[in-house]
Amino acid sequence: MKEILLCGAGRSSSVLIDYLLHNSAEYQGSITIADKNVEDLRTSYKEDRQLKLISANLVNDDERNALVKTADLVISMLPARFHILVAQSCIEYRVNLATASYVSEEMKSLEKKVQEAGIIFLNELGVDPGIDHLSAKKVLDEIAEDGGEIEAFETFTGGLLAPESDTNPWNYKFTWNPRNVVLAGQGGAVKFLQEGTYKYIPYHRLFRRTEKIHIDGYGSFEGIANRDSLKYRSIYGLENIKTMYRGTLRRPGFCRAWDAFVQLGLTDDNYILEKSEELTFRTFVNLFLPYNPNDSVELKLQHYLNLAHDDIDLFEKLKWLDLFEDIKVGIKEATPAQILQHILERKWKLERDDKDMIVMWHKFIYKKNNQLHELHSSMVVKGESQRKTAMAKTVGLPLAIASKMLLNHEFTQSGIHVPIMKSIYQPILKELAFHGITFSEKVIS
Repeated sequence: MKEILLCGAGRSSSVLIDYLLHNSAEYQGSITIADKNVEDLRTSYKEDRQLKLISANLVNDDERNALVKTADLVISMLPARFHILVAQSCIEYRVNLATASYVSEEMKSLEKKVQEAGIIFLNELGVDPGIDHLSAKKVLDEIAEDGGEIEAFETFTGGLLAPESDTNPWNYKFTWNPRNVVLAGQGGAVKFLQEGTYKYIPYHRLFRRTEKIHIDGYGSFEGIANRDSLKYRSIYGLENIKTMYRGTLRRPGFCRAWDAFVQLGLTDDNYILEKSEELTFRTFVNLFLPYNPNDSVELKLQHYLNLAHDDIDLFEKLKWLDLFEDIKVGIKEATPAQILQHILERKWKLERDDKDMIVMWHKFIYKKNNQLHELHSSMVVKGESQRKTAMAKTVGLPLAIASKMLLNHEFTQSGIHVPIMKSIYQPILKELAFHGITFSEKVIS
């Protein structure tokens, strides 16, 4: 039997695991799940000849290597910074690797070693990156094959709440790693191309530069630029494109309110606050405001952010989070970002009956026969339960399907890849459609 080693089994792993178990006959294999804490998995899965659960410290070279060397395929669902460790073990023991994460510069530097080992590293197989590549490349290829020339491509994805579970003024709860949400947009200027002009947005302005987007049946959204859009010109074969823009979706009003955290400095993760455990939510906010013994924290914040007296919506969002209450933080040696995450997790946690929703939207503008055409393509996926969330479904399924293809030798091109080849995206999209993940296309002009 072929053996799959799944490294890490966090909140987005449930659908991946279920698929691999359910379809094991198709690839004639078994699964070993290795994580530092597998006890929670024992409530959902029973060990047998198809499934092993192993408690392991995968950062430890000896423990990781002992598991990798017996595998036919490794799937890494560890935090992205640990993929490089798994990758190095896969090279040493000549084992194929699949991940849902972006190809980092560290990972890219392994290209020659991966090719020399004759193995495949297939990355960016989640939702974003992942399904965005699969669906966009399909349409881009179809336009090119029909004689069209792409002038502009924009794509946005958001992990949000299903309308029936959208019950708070932020229209948001955590549907994936909260730390990643708090730190989103940091690490350098966001870059994209607009009408032939390079554009850059520094972090302190990112959440005030939004795009308005409407999706039939689901209403309005706002999009913010995401990371480096420019690198996808060469990946997609769009070197001459005039507009290339990748972004993240939120509901209207979210970004303006989040910008308050950015301007205050609450998302900074670069230093530790003295005696952080003794702070309350109120005194935490007050740390970042000018000293004035006569003004309340609320009034100082309004002045600092230049909020108008009638700017009630933003202020109510902050108040709803209990930011001005004397609730003890209780976290030692915490950064501002860690405390903010702690505050948000109290109110943005998915309740038992809450359902999340993944929304993806592409815009294609292309020229054909000297006429411009515009096409929109959108996907909306709702979660089924706390376990089978839309996030788990859209992250887990493409990764699971691609893993099955690798085990069945349906893709054999060695090296480091993302899923933009027709031989990859066609079968994955076809199977995703079987599981209810489909796109609606709308011709605008």
